[in-house]
Amino acid sequence: MNTLVTSLQESTGKTAVALALARLAREDGDSVGYMKPKGTRLESSVGKTLDEDPLLASDVLGLDAEIADLEPVVYSPTFIQQAIRGREEPDAIRERVREAFETLADGRDRMLIEGGGRFELGGIVDLTDPDVAELLDARVLLIAPYGTPGDVDDVLAATRRFGDRLDGVLFNNVADAAFDELETDVVPFLEGREIAVHGVLPRERTLAGVTVGDLADELGAATLVEEGLDDYVERFTVGAMGADSALRHFRRTKNAAVITGGDRAEIHRAALEAPGIKCLILTGGHRPSGAIVGQAAEKGVPILLVQTETLTTVERAEDVVRSGRTRDERTVAEMESLLVDHANVDAILHD
Repeated sequence: MNTLVTSLQESTGKTAVALALARLAREDGDSVGYMKPKGTRLESSVGKTLDEDPLLASDVLGLDAEIADLEPVVYSPTFIQQAIRGREEPDAIRERVREAFETLADGRDRMLIEGGGRFELGGIVDLTDPDVAELLDARVLLIAPYGTPGDVDDVLAATRRFGDRLDGVLFNNVADAAFDELETDVVPFLEGREIAVHGVLPRERTLAGVTVGDLADELGAATLVEEGLDDYVERFTVGAMGADSALRHFRRTKNAAVITGGDRAEIHRAALEAPGIKCLILTGGHRPSGAIVGQAAEKGVPILLVQTETLTTVERAEDVVRSGRTRDERTVAEMESLLVDHANVDAILHD
């Protein structure tokens, strides 16, 4: 049995869901393999560009497989450019994917296939996730976010694209404010259209965010105040307004980091007055005053100092949260628990 785990957009938890399902299937007695046909979460190492997800899968699942099979297509900017120029042959690429899959699936009861980024990615070489599902004869589990009722349009568009291969939808990382509406209104609406909803997973801060300490490591930041490094950051806000406006804005957010210049003392003070601000990221290499450092230490709010300017820092910080660089075996185990508690795992794995 082959299951393709795909999504409406990037960073919806595909990897954690796919690996958690693989481990749950193993616990049920199945021999399970994994594959990500299109490497999209790329990182360069030892002169090679590889996707981090197959590397994590190999480690978590203990797979004895070649990375070239786990990730037969490295969907890098260079690859895309070459494909546009006609230097990559779609039929040959599809054959490469099919052969790698057959190697990995040999002797396995079940294969978990991870989609790339968003489900339409890969169209340049006729290898979107719907194409992959058809090529590898896979059922499709669609991972979807949910914030407002308008998001249902995207779900419906995707279900039409996958057609009969769609097995069902799994909503992930759903905020408390949207949870009841989703279960009370949206799920019955979708089921009324004969679209199975296999679960609604609530937002967990350990899966939705990154610790301040990990963020500091990823940004290469100097830590001026070390209290609170284990707190989680889920979003960022830029302190580019006046002090009064800043304080009103900061008080309306939670689990956030304020990114601002190190010379904006009035913004620093406003951020330290807001309970939802978990850290200050000060840009441009400007150190704050001793009074600000002392106030932050007293309130347990870390201060990170970076040399980059504000815009660059915002882009890098958001990339850290989006890419989920803190994912590891612990994260997969947490996703297992969420699936068991909030999803119909039997329907996903056995129907």
